[in-house]
Amino acid sequence: MEKTQNQRVCYRCLMREYDEQKFRDTLEKYIEKIGTDLRTEEAQYRKRLELCKRCEKLNQGTCLACGCYVELRAAAISGRCPDKKW
Repeated sequence: MEKTQNQRVCYRCLMREYDEQKFRDTLEKYIEKIGTDLRTEEAQYRKRLELCKRCEKLNQGTCLACGCYVELRAAAISGRCPDKKW
């Protein structure tokens, strides 16, 4: 998502959808730190994120129910949705 001066921030976007490379790099770095044996399989990860993107509690990549970055929570096998959507 590229943001110009007159555009507002997308509240239903994930961090990886922001145009700023620093967000994507930091996010990828944290996800890589989750051991592969503790990381969600890619198909499950994408499914979780799709559910988060439809949720009214997603706000600029953050879950308003618990305050976490949804992409990080979704990447961990042990991650759970606070509203039990996944």
